[in-house]
Amino acid sequence: MVTAVVGTNWGDEGKGKITDMLASQADVVIRFQGGANAGHTIVNEYGKFALHTLPSGIFHEGTVNVLAAGMALDIDKLTEEINRILLSGVPMPYLMISDRINVVMPYHAELDRLEEQRLAGRSFGSTQSGIAPLYSDKYAKIGWQINEFYQDDDILREKISRIADQKNILFRELYGSEGINCEELLSWIREKRELVREYVCDIGVYLDKAIKEGKSILLEGQLGTLKDPDNGIYPMVTSSSPLARYGAISAGIPPYRIRRIIGVSKAYSSAVGAGEFVTELDGERAEELRKNGGDGGEYGATTGRPRRVGWYDCVASRYGCRLQGCTEVALTVLDILGYLDEIPVCYAYQLDGKLIRDFPVTRDLKRCEPVYKVFKGWKKDIRNIKKYEDLPEETREYVEFIEEQLGYPITMISNGSARDNIIYRNK
Repeated sequence: MVTAVVGTNWGDEGKGKITDMLASQADVVIRFQGGANAGHTIVNEYGKFALHTLPSGIFHEGTVNVLAAGMALDIDKLTEEINRILLSGVPMPYLMISDRINVVMPYHAELDRLEEQRLAGRSFGSTQSGIAPLYSDKYAKIGWQINEFYQDDDILREKISRIADQKNILFRELYGSEGINCEELLSWIREKRELVREYVCDIGVYLDKAIKEGKSILLEGQLGTLKDPDNGIYPMVTSSSPLARYGAISAGIPPYRIRRIIGVSKAYSSAVGAGEFVTELDGERAEELRKNGGDGGEYGATTGRPRRVGWYDCVASRYGCRLQGCTEVALTVLDILGYLDEIPVCYAYQLDGKLIRDFPVTRDLKRCEPVYKVFKGWKKDIRNIKKYEDLPEETREYVEFIEEQLGYPITMISNGSARDNIIYRNK
């Protein structure tokens, strides 16, 4: 069976822990979109890790870890990440890279940096990892699939020259920069292709066989619904779709094979980067939630930037679950709210004097105000609780209100950073 673990909000929902936990029963774990511009934080017997490219199945011996075609592959960051986990005592993972994956080129990261610098205060909050330029080139049909790296030098030179003719106009005229050196780029390709040669293969053939053999396959998403380029808070979105259905496209499997879609939703809201965020807090309340939140605070796993934080948003989350096609929901980091006397939950928006419960387009979202229901805090440490019925009554009221508003069953509750800090609910 194929299961997808995806974010229902802005990303940073705690997908890494849920995927890591489910990966212990999976034969194959697949990262299906994005690149090293976001990360999953995982705490296990080896230590604490922020994974940026590698699938969360790497900590389980015998699990096959796949980087699918829809990803953006940064070869240097991948090899650095492999070396980092090996130094921590993690066994060498079984890794496969799709021969159709697009590669982040040096000029992609440079264009990303220069454009954010040019936009200044109007920037998109990019991590400057070259992700948007890569996907732009992919759809303009001038990207680099990894299989192209293994061609003869004459063929590589022709493509490099063709791309440089176009890109160097942009570098020089818009940014006043030097541009692409064709021979240096050819040398870069020769060097980097050897670093990943042993992992590159046709994953489609392998996955087709794995499905027919009844193996357990886990699709691991990055970011969340509200960062989807078609359905999210455009234009402050990512450059590839974080929706579960894109996992089928990226991995080259039939969409009907995805039978279980677990939408991960944090028990409060957080986001890295720019974009509309109706329940966002500021000042002392935000700083207090940020310091208490996440695993050691709400700071980006990739960027280290302080995350924007706010109260739980049922309007955005219900929309996120619907777009993902969730069969169930995992509610994460519920334990950190134990310090609060009162906990607001946004159940509707006020837009131009009207109460709305459906998530609007970005131009209307800018004018929305949150409408809250306030819950009494439980003021207890719930991290060692294993059964739902053992949670304080106030905690259960909070969870059940969110579940009612979402319209999707909450089957898992994460109440701590460790792998076994999880409560299962039979729904």
